[in-house]
Parts: sequence; C-alpha cells; structure tokens
Amino acid sequence: MFRALRVRNYRRYASANLLSLTGTWMQRIGQDWLVLQLSDGSGVALGLITALQFGPSLLLSMYGGVLADRYSKRRMLLVSQALMGLLSLVLGVLVATGAVALWHVFVLAGGLGAVSAVDAPVRQAFVSEMVGPGLLTNAVSLNSTIFNGARLVGPALAGLLIGAAGGDTAPAFFLNAASFAFTIGALAGMRTDELQPSTPVARRRGQLREGLAYTWAHPDLVLAMALAFVLGTFGFNYQVTIALMARETFDLGAEAFGLLSTAFAVGSLSGALLSTRRSVRPRQRFLVGSAVVFGLLTVVSGLMPTYLSFAVMLVPTGAAGLMFSVANNSFVQLGVDPQMRGRVMALYFMCFMGGTPVGAPLVGWVSEHLGAPWGLILGGSVCVVAGLGAAAFLARRHEVRLTVGRSPLRLGLRVAPRPPSPQLRAAEETLAERAPGQQSL
Repeated sequence: MFRALRVRNYRRYASANLLSLTGTWMQRIGQDWLVLQLSDGSGVALGLITALQFGPSLLLSMYGGVLADRYSKRRMLLVSQALMGLLSLVLGVLVATGAVALWHVFVLAGGLGAVSAVDAPVRQAFVSEMVGPGLLTNAVSLNSTIFNGARLVGPALAGLLIGAAGGDTAPAFFLNAASFAFTIGALAGMRTDELQPSTPVARRRGQLREGLAYTWAHPDLVLAMALAFVLGTFGFNYQVTIALMARETFDLGAEAFGLLSTAFAVGSLSGALLSTRRSVRPRQRFLVGSAVVFGLLTVVSGLMPTYLSFAVMLVPTGAAGLMFSVANNSFVQLGVDPQMRGRVMALYFMCFMGGTPVGAPLVGWVSEHLGAPWGLILGGSVCVVAGLGAAAFLARRHEVRLTVGRSPLRLGLRVAPRPPSPQLRAAEETLAERAPGQQSL
C-alpha cells in the first residue's frame, strides 16, 4: 500500500505535502466562510469565488504543461509554491487589519487560481520523475490519500479555529502561508541525481496543438477527458454545496461546515486507500462504473433530510468520487508517452477543473433559488447521464453485448462479443478460400 514511500525524494515530498495541503484546506474553508460573511450568504458569490480560483485552468493549464515538458519541474514548483504562499499571506494581512473587501478576495482567488493552473500539471508530471513508471499508480493513489488526509484535518481545524476566533478567518490564512515552507524545503533538499527526468522538449512552435492532436488520436484518452469535464463541472462542487447546506438548509455555523467537509474527506480518504492497491492501468469500464455510482450517491446526498443523515451520506459519496478521480488520473498518466505527459496532464486538468467556472456559479444559482439540496440532485443526475452515455459509447465502439450467466453457484453479468454477422462470415469464408491455410479474422 505504501511502497512508493521507499523512494527518499518522494517520501520527503509527500510528508511536506501533507502539512502544506492541510493549510490549503484551512484556506479554502476560511475563504468560503469569509465570502459568505462579506456577501450576506450569497450562493452566487460563493460559486463565483470558486470559479475565479479554478477558471484560469482554461487559459493557463496547457501553457503550464508545455513548460513542464521544457524545463526543470522541480525548479518550477519552487517558484509556484512560493507565490501561492505569498498570496495567502496577503489575504491574511487584509483580514487581520480589517481592510478586506469582497473584491480583494475575488482578486486574490483569481491570482491563486492562475498560479495553481500552472502548478498542477507540473506537479502531476513531477511524480513520475520521483518514483518512475513502476510506482506511478501507487504514488498517484498516495497523493490522493495525502490530499484527503489533509482534507480530513484541515476543514475541521479551520472551523474550530474560526469559531474560537469569533468568526475571524485570518488565522487560517496565516497558517496556510506558513505551510508552504515545508514543501519548498522538501523540494530544495531533494537528491537530484535520484530523479528520473524525461528528456526535455526543445522549444518550437505548435507544441500546444501537438498535445491536442496526440490526445484526439487516442479515443481512450478522449473518453477519460470527457468524463473528467462533466464530473468536474457538475459533480465536484462540494466546496459550494456543503457550505450552502450547512448555512442555509441546516442553519448552522462554521464548525458544522468544517465537520461536514471532514465527513466528505473521511470517505475520500477511504477511497484513496483502496486505490493504493491498484498496480496496473485501470480499465475503461471501471471509470464508467465509478462515475455512475458517484452521481447516484450525490443525488441521494441531496435527498437527506437532516444534518446527521447528510453527514453520513457524504462518506460513501466522497469515497466513490475519489476512486473515480484516482483511476482517471492514473489511466491518463499511464497511457501517454513521457515527452507528452506534461501537455496531456495539463489538458486533463483543464477538463477536470476548467468547467468549474461554469459549474460552480450554476450550482450556486440553483442552490440559492431552488434550495441547496437541488444543487446536489441536479449535479448528480448529470453525472449519471454522462456515465451511462460513456457506457453506451464503449458498447458501440467495442461491439459488445451483456449476457446473463447462470450456474448453480453464481448469477451475474459478463461482457461477451457479439456474434459475427452473416456478411462478416461470408467475408471470412472468401478470405479463407483465397488464402488457404492462413488465419482470417
């Protein structure tokens, strides 16, 4: 389960990342709560701040992928981590001095989103340089475990800290700014001779188009990108929906909001730990199945009538969402050439996060006008439809049909090839007659 931690560079990076991501989750909770304070509980404002934080992915992710393929990923991460720490520090100072306004939060969230848009594909591509292809799937799963372990602690800690400070969100921002020092220290102290960098790609025109053309030529990658876009746009908006459910539906404070986020993180952490045992590239049918299950559980979460039942339902929903996310990430990374990994991963994150500027405000608007549960119900329904559509596409492309297998000990479904058509049988017989003794189709 933890075999990638045997690599010294990755072990140091992962340990520092756990602390840094805990601070990042504290920042997210503090930022969302600050927006609700400054906007009198506006769901649209909350969706807009999320859109500003993830919107730059549409414009900058591919450029970040090109840079990742050209230059030292470790050095790029040193710069991006330092910039994100500085932005968090500025927000903390504005809140602490009482000078903060809603537009300040919007601007800083947009700046953080711009840096993150470049940082994300570089960081994902850097994982393979630390551990190599043999441990890549395990390392991706461990990264998700760390991410959700931080989500387990960060929101609850932020909620308690904000509550203890009488609603002041500045301490959460200051702690997040300080947490980036751990990642910067781990990156600076790595043994560079133990890294496995891919051959740098020389600068030339058309590299962005080259990444797009490469992806389009691989239908399996296109399917993964499409699922990432739909689920990222309509399903992974829990940053908005959980906050609105806590404040508007259940009429509770920051502590309850933090605990709901922690419940979702418990499920995500469970899904990440289950994913660490995978050692090969996931199958497409697993991606489709996990997408449908996640959508169904999201719908059920929106139907929960009480705070406790909603919190309990967030656990399996978080697990299903994380298992899809890890599988999709591994599927893409293990299906590309090393020299293209930065650009393809940039496109993946552009699909996964780039729909948030549309999805988050839309879900916020739906939640504000129809009620917070409807943001979950409608978003989950779209994910289910997308998963079923992907299943139909796979069935048509591979020409498969479902058959029922029955025995005294087992009843289940299996995928069986369609029987050849009369035209195909005739073509095979003709080939056999023309080339006797050779294998036909």
